[in-house]
Amino acid sequence: MPGPTPGKNAVDAKPSAIHDDLPLDNPNAVDMPTMTGFESDERPLRPGYYRSAYFLGSMLSVGLGVMAGVGGFALAAPLLGVINADIGPSENITWVSLTYTLTLAVGLLLVGRLTDIFGRRWFFIGGQLLALVGCVVSATAKSVNVLIGGITIIGIAASTQLSFSFILGELIPMKWRFLGNAYLYVYAIPFSGLAPIISQSFATRTAAGWRWCFYVMIILNGLSLASYLAFYHPPTFNMLNGRRSRATMVKNFDYVGTVLFTGGMVVFLLGLSWGGNLYPWSSAAVIATIVVGAVTLMAFGLYEAYMPIQEPLVPMHIFRNKGWTASTVLLSVGASVYYAFSIVWPQMASTVYGASGMRLGWMSCIVPGAITLGQITGGVLAKWIGHTKYQTMFVITTGGALLAAVAAASPDNVNIAIGLLICGCFFIGWNESVTLVFAGMCLTDQKEIGTAVGLAGSVRSAISTLATTIYTVVLSNRLKSTISNIVVPAILAAGLLSSSVKALLAGLAAGGDGSAMVGVVPGATQAIVNIARDAYKDASLSAFKTVFLTSIAFTGIGMVVSLWAPNVQPLMTDQVAVLILKKRGGEGDKAAENVVVKEDV
Repeated sequence: MPGPTPGKNAVDAKPSAIHDDLPLDNPNAVDMPTMTGFESDERPLRPGYYRSAYFLGSMLSVGLGVMAGVGGFALAAPLLGVINADIGPSENITWVSLTYTLTLAVGLLLVGRLTDIFGRRWFFIGGQLLALVGCVVSATAKSVNVLIGGITIIGIAASTQLSFSFILGELIPMKWRFLGNAYLYVYAIPFSGLAPIISQSFATRTAAGWRWCFYVMIILNGLSLASYLAFYHPPTFNMLNGRRSRATMVKNFDYVGTVLFTGGMVVFLLGLSWGGNLYPWSSAAVIATIVVGAVTLMAFGLYEAYMPIQEPLVPMHIFRNKGWTASTVLLSVGASVYYAFSIVWPQMASTVYGASGMRLGWMSCIVPGAITLGQITGGVLAKWIGHTKYQTMFVITTGGALLAAVAAASPDNVNIAIGLLICGCFFIGWNESVTLVFAGMCLTDQKEIGTAVGLAGSVRSAISTLATTIYTVVLSNRLKSTISNIVVPAILAAGLLSSSVKALLAGLAAGGDGSAMVGVVPGATQAIVNIARDAYKDASLSAFKTVFLTSIAFTGIGMVVSLWAPNVQPLMTDQVAVLILKKRGGEGDKAAENVVVKEDV
């Protein structure tokens, strides 16, 4: 439902109004315009609204969707090697992860904008149905190519499921949005924080093996779909758009911008993902895709800024909102640091600390588990701690410093590394929790919450993919250097034939303690293998330390940007952006639509 029209007296009309001229050191100040678009300003809440089946059922729908969206790929990701051995082998197995990342990066913005314009109910119901289909396809796949198709469908569907921040945020009072996010992060615990160990259990302790990753998701998606159908009845198209018809909205939609954004983002992220994996960084395939993708995204920005578009994909005034921009950068920086450790730590646990099997699974849970714990804790405490600007400055600085300090870890003391990881990731998770809420609160109009949060999610995906590329390149280059400077001289000095060096290094890179290479690699005795293994640990640790120190560049950016983080305390009011209706066609639904139409006329 349209909110009050901003005007001369808009600042005085709401308890959440924001005065732009207040100094930054004022605890009630925040540099953002007055907020509008609250449906609770137009019509009062029904008695018992928050205890109604429709509201509670909607909360359950979103929570189950989060579980399914997170688990749709997180469970299968650690088992790609096992899956490829079962239904492959295929060189295309890398596309399983690529397609999920690409569809999610593009889909978050599209879902946010389209549902802002056309209404959310059937988009989210359709998303759950797509997820169900994708999981069925993946669970029954007999080839890697079919699995890729299933994961593609799951990734598209996850764009709705992982849009949880705005779909739940608009249903609850502004003052409870942080707590609402914490509630949803609880649903992510099994398939985010514990995904590696659950996946390992499925693979080793069930008859169907890896397919149980998708069987569980079929159950969850079915439950979420049923819950959405029964309980989720947000404002309809007519309530959102008054007298404007669907045909007019469809006609005026920004198709050119959508093509430019989708094509540019996909091609750009493909180039980053291909580099160093499928193709060398110097190859034409990588350079061309990165350049074409970047140019297309720049063309998209110019098109959105200067063309007279009636329904733009991205209203460019969002970028002029300092609170939203700072929040989005901080959200992306936190994700960038997180991805560094989620990629590097399992390798470090295996190579340096000799973890394997279930122990490696549990150690791999440290990063996502601590992140999730931080997300929940941050959401619970954010409102009571207050001073959200200073809170953000503290968590991003502390988290970044602790994670960079992992560079001080040694091969002999894994507990130091684990302790620093847990504490650092906890604060980075806290940062993600509060900045994601900021992205939906720092708006001039809450009717654009889907667009704003979806755009923040897409920017986060692009920046974190770029960061991941940087980390993997740094790690790869450093490993080449440290292995040449540390491992090779050590094994040659131990008496290994120079012609056997390459084979021994390949065996060490494959994992394990190297004992299997004794007698297989010419001249490799147990003593030589032991020396080579210890040298390889030192070389690997040196390379990992460089990655950890590289993360300082991202947290350094975060520390600077946090100076512009918003203080959203003045926005924590009882206002609600969207009210859940009774069942379609029931009391309150048609009446509410009629009110909107009369007001617009």
